[in-house]
Amino acid sequence: MNLANLITVFRILVAPAFLWVLYTYYQPGETVGWYLLFGFVALAATDGIDGAIARKRGIVTKLGKTLDPIADKVLLGGAFVVLSMLDEVMPWWATIAILVREVGMTVYRLIVIKDKVVPASNSGKSKMIMQCIALGYLISPLNAWWANGAFDLGFGLIYGAVFLTWWSAIKYIRDAR
Repeated sequence: MNLANLITVFRILVAPAFLWVLYTYYQPGETVGWYLLFGFVALAATDGIDGAIARKRGIVTKLGKTLDPIADKVLLGGAFVVLSMLDEVMPWWATIAILVREVGMTVYRLIVIKDKVVPASNSGKSKMIMQCIALGYLISPLNAWWANGAFDLGFGLIYGAVFLTWWSAIKYIRDAR
């Protein structure tokens, strides 16, 4: 257990508390959204911090490569579920589409872990960034302030997140062959 892995474990342990706060206090368009956004960004940023520390110090481990995607699923998957539970914020079809891919890739990683660890690819990192942008926007008050009948940026970001999520899965499968 090194510093990078401790940060990842911290993210896994703190994410459920954040999700409870999000579910309990989220109000579209209200100031509390800025606090929730700050908490989300802080937790999501630890994903880059743990990886940077591991690479810089040369302490990249199999455990870290295994725990990091799990930590991402707990935070991001949980946030998608919570926002879907809050009715009009996130459509269930998008949450289900994202979670099916995420669970599928996690199961795949766990099956092949005996032979090799499947590290995150550039397309996987891109989809994670897009998911974070979409979630951050939906959590923030901007989602309620800028929504209108002609164009809803939040739904555009959701479609982008779903597209990149499945695009990265297709790339993983193609590269695995």
